[in-house]
Amino acid sequence: MNTLSLIGRDAPLFDEDIAAHEPALTEKVAGSRFLIIGAAGTIGQAVTREIFRRNPAALDVVDISENNLVELVRDLRSSIGYIDGDFRTFALDAGSTAFAALMREPTGYDYVLNLSALKHVRSEKDPYSLMRMVEVNIENTLATARWAREKGASKYFCVSTDKAAAPVNMMGASKRIMELFLMRESQTLPVSMARFANVAFSDGSLLHGFNQRLLKRQPISAPSDVRRYFVTDTESGELCLLSCLLGESRDIFFPKLSERLHLMTFSEIAVRYLAARGLEPVPCETEDEARQSVERLAAKGQWPCYFFASDTTGEKDFEEFYTDGEDIDWQRFERLGVIRNPAEFDEAKLDHFLAEIARLRATGTWQKSDLVELFFEMLPDFAHKETGRYLDSRM
Repeated sequence: MNTLSLIGRDAPLFDEDIAAHEPALTEKVAGSRFLIIGAAGTIGQAVTREIFRRNPAALDVVDISENNLVELVRDLRSSIGYIDGDFRTFALDAGSTAFAALMREPTGYDYVLNLSALKHVRSEKDPYSLMRMVEVNIENTLATARWAREKGASKYFCVSTDKAAAPVNMMGASKRIMELFLMRESQTLPVSMARFANVAFSDGSLLHGFNQRLLKRQPISAPSDVRRYFVTDTESGELCLLSCLLGESRDIFFPKLSERLHLMTFSEIAVRYLAARGLEPVPCETEDEARQSVERLAAKGQWPCYFFASDTTGEKDFEEFYTDGEDIDWQRFERLGVIRNPAEFDEAKLDHFLAEIARLRATGTWQKSDLVELFFEMLPDFAHKETGRYLDSRM
């Protein structure tokens, strides 16, 4: 099944830029030591492959998922083989004492890439998941960036999200706040980032769920009014690699919009997906109708679909990579735009945010409203709207 055709494209996004800069990319990788945090997620695996195949001097990868790390190693060994340098994997939580011990090893890294994140909008439904989102997306980023600086790293890279541009949900806002913290860290350590679209068929994504629904003989469900940009897993790895190795400090890379990249609805992709599987989509009026008609329709080469208008908290009708007030370099790359950020931040606000998070955590209990209020203090233009409905209430 061709992922590009499913997301409405016939050509990869970044081929020209990768080809134009391949000598520099290969040279930088071959002589350097890398640490990748969150290496076994979809984006992390893609970045790991890009670095591994360019033969780094050393590559250490960390992820909380032991099973995904096993698959990452099997994939690398079965496709690329081996490298001349050291390659090590660690099944660790980036916030754990065991990870802190790894960070005390005497040999540091030239490049530290942080791909770990809580990335789902559904994670903002309760105060406990929200607090973990703050820990993973903001506090762990700050801690690993400071560790990279202490170890003499040349660059710290962290993945952001298109949802950080004019955020409407807590996940996107947490990444925007992370970007602000990294502006401060950039005073003593070069930092670059990337904002990009949904990675098609990434773990946990709605498109990945299409595979699961067919495997489990269940109906496909998707919003008909939510439009998103989509990239492949390989493209996500290339974008992160380009930003990490070629980005200047405080740069945020993103894909340029073109005939190769445009907004699509999830329901459009669902129809393409079923057609690629030789199945005719049959719209259903209700979830119950969709659930009850799988076997009857499947026998005729059809599949039930429940398409609906989104009404859940944190959903944006469309996505954007930058805002009007940001300084964009359109000339440096063929298919990439670069947001050039000044070293501007409100130190008092940043310190207040961390102090308030520590205070709330120390009480042992907190409300979602406490965190929402704190996010609004950090981002006065935050367009968060509470609908009282969340993705866990959807099929």
